[in-house]
Amino acid sequence: MKIVDYELFQVPPRWLFLKLETADGLIGWGEPIVEGRAATVRTAVDEVMDSYLLGKDPHRIEEHWQAMYRGCFYRGGPVLMSAIAGIDQALWDLKGRAFGAPVYELLGGKTRDKIRVYQWIGGDRTDEVGTEAEQLCDVGYTALKMDAANQMRHLEPPAVVDEVVSRVEHVRETVGPSIDVVVDFRGRISKSLAKRIAPKLEPFDIAFIEEPVLPENLEYLPTLASQTTVPLATGERLYSRWDFKPLFERGGVDVVQPDVSHAGGISEMVRIANMAEAHDVAVAPNCPLGPIALAASLQVSATVPNLLFQDHGFDIYPAPKSAADNYLDDASVFEFMDGYLDLLDEPGLGIGIDEEAVRERSQRNLNWHNQVWRQEDGSIAEW
Repeated sequence: MKIVDYELFQVPPRWLFLKLETADGLIGWGEPIVEGRAATVRTAVDEVMDSYLLGKDPHRIEEHWQAMYRGCFYRGGPVLMSAIAGIDQALWDLKGRAFGAPVYELLGGKTRDKIRVYQWIGGDRTDEVGTEAEQLCDVGYTALKMDAANQMRHLEPPAVVDEVVSRVEHVRETVGPSIDVVVDFRGRISKSLAKRIAPKLEPFDIAFIEEPVLPENLEYLPTLASQTTVPLATGERLYSRWDFKPLFERGGVDVVQPDVSHAGGISEMVRIANMAEAHDVAVAPNCPLGPIALAASLQVSATVPNLLFQDHGFDIYPAPKSAADNYLDDASVFEFMDGYLDLLDEPGLGIGIDEEAVRERSQRNLNWHNQVWRQEDGSIAEW
């Protein structure tokens, strides 16, 4: 068996799909993407595929991962690791289909029968986040995530800090004590401001604070951890086990959040989860992406023992048609009930892609990029 062809499809709203094909007609799908840098990652996938993977046996996944990573002098980073991630997903999809088994079986088998999931609530006003939180609880979620704030200066007056606290307090009062609430700082808050805000959130028993500091400033995480009882999480902007290594060595982290489309794919995400287990750290995979990425992430979540819960980025409960439904043969494969998703038991990643719909939608003119946020004085703020 050899890989003889591949195609890339940039599709709405901001996703990039990869299709691998073997000489005997077997198809595998992956989702290599950096949000807002789809064209850049596309070029990286082209380089890897054309210079190395075409003509190779797709079953030798570990060898290919090592070659893609170690076969160049400059390694790591979001672009290269996201390209590798999507290719790795597609290779696992191919292998699962070839053996007639879901990927989690090839990874050692399931450690659970269903996967707890959580979703993000938007809204800038306190009443908006409360309403959205209530809506998620009403359809069955037992965990949710909210933003702490929008752009923040390095230090803010008490009124701004109180506003953050009041938003969290309102959500906690709305959903009650049986729901896990994650508060996402998104790295928008400085270490100086984080140490003021984090202790004020302790009375609300939140599940954890996500990205309390920027990935560039993770050396301050142990200090922050010593100043609050709130668990701390990070990792969606770390891209390999080597990025996570100093995080585990320094301590201070309670939950890691690798993204299967950024952190080297299924192969690397399993290794990161295993490293986390050895350090008594839970895993809550990040996945605000499309259906292929979610399927790949769920295959990992089905097998790693230290899973806390799984993020997802599009509607999976009974609701108006989501963007992901446009690309699936059967959108009901993401079976949601009482805060959990069923395992994907079909071969490979466990989903069927509507290739005709992917081709049609890839013809649209897409140019999604992050906004550039500015402070009141015109300086650049964290997005």
